[in-house]
Amino acid sequence: MHDDPVRTAETETPRKPLTPAAQRALAEAEARRAVALANAQPLAKEYQGPKGLDPTRFGDWENKGIASDF
Repeated sequence: MHDDPVRTAETETPRKPLTPAAQRALAEAEARRAVALANAQPLAKEYQGPKGLDPTRFGDWENKGIASDF
């Protein structure tokens, strides 16, 4: 296990100031995130899908208590 010392403002190395290009990129990314959040649509409800945990996420299909890999 890796033990990191607790970082505080006094122990952190000061960061270099961001270049104007980096500041612009961060501002553009924040604007894109804000637009994406404003335009977010709720996911459509799934009908007749598998009940329980998502099989594509956990790697198994389960039917009547029997799991099978796909």
